[in-house]
Amino acid sequence: MIAGILKEPTGENRVSFLPEHLAGLLKLNIEIWVQENAGAAAYATNEVYQQAGASIHSRSEILQNAQIIFSILPLTNDDLQIIKPGTVVIGVYQPLYNYAEMQLWANKNLITFSLDTIPRTTRAQSMDVLSSQANIAGYKAVLLAAANYGRYFPMFITAAGSIPPAKVLVLGAGVAGLQAIATAKRLGAVIEVFDTRPAVKEEVMSLGAKFVEVEGAADASKAGGYAVEQSAEYQQKQQQRIAEAAKKADIIITTAQIPGKKAPLLLTEAMIQQMRNGSIIVDLAAATGGNTPLTKNNETVVTENGVTIMGYSNLPGTMPFDASKLYGKNVFNFLQLIISKEGKLNISFDDDIVKGCCITYNGKIVNERVLALNN
Repeated sequence: MIAGILKEPTGENRVSFLPEHLAGLLKLNIEIWVQENAGAAAYATNEVYQQAGASIHSRSEILQNAQIIFSILPLTNDDLQIIKPGTVVIGVYQPLYNYAEMQLWANKNLITFSLDTIPRTTRAQSMDVLSSQANIAGYKAVLLAAANYGRYFPMFITAAGSIPPAKVLVLGAGVAGLQAIATAKRLGAVIEVFDTRPAVKEEVMSLGAKFVEVEGAADASKAGGYAVEQSAEYQQKQQQRIAEAAKKADIIITTAQIPGKKAPLLLTEAMIQQMRNGSIIVDLAAATGGNTPLTKNNETVVTENGVTIMGYSNLPGTMPFDASKLYGKNVFNFLQLIISKEGKLNISFDDDIVKGCCITYNGKIVNERVLALNN
């Protein structure tokens, strides 16, 4: 069986597998083809891939010959004209938002596994690409804010006077939010955290942050670790508490997203207008509309009152080596569920993880969550 590793489009510096991952793939009796310069942006040269046991090929050769294709971002329309029906494609394709594109892939009779839909269960933790990449995003969000903030993060007491610590507000205490808290704490900031899930309070406090509580949140225990939509009454209470906290904050990191839907609006224009000149907002939900009405994906916006809003949805791509290292390990762990020891494809829908992240199969969209959102 031939497995092909594609080069990602310009702007995406990660690669599905680094050379260090290839030993495990070769043990599965898979022949590895790598597109020329696929790992260049992640500091992995063609020569190192070859030394690890791969061969270098053109994109078209891989698409025409490989039984499995690894591509983090979706294939292009040109790719679809070349790729063979029945090919397995594995990456992160946001099928809950990209139904029309997934239907095209089904029409092409591709077998699609989108790892952003893997069930968030204990057994699936080693394959959870959202968590491994969100951890990086939370870390880089704070560093990005610190680099663009015109003041210190920690408190300083000097002969010339005292500098108070920066006040950081984190909206959403998932993987990205928790890493943002930990990083901001290391830099000496004072941190407040808001999340609709009371269950995360203990974890937030253990990292040295204050948890902002709002009563009446909808139960999110069955949402697989994601946020859920809240009632109008709760949203009103939530906005009041966030407005109070935002007015005092120097840095705000927003991370709230709801699968298959537009990101919830957490910071209104009125709240942003109350923030002081020089404050920073880093919006990690920019790809799905953002947690502010002013967020623009992959852009920095400065408001009239001097608040900088940074909407960068691919911060893991700014740390391409480590992001690829973690991502590749996630993919390898998943791959062992669908490849036999003899190197044969062995897809079993009795496995909840395989079923949960399979999007297209036998010419149809088969994922229950994708179908439920689009019917």
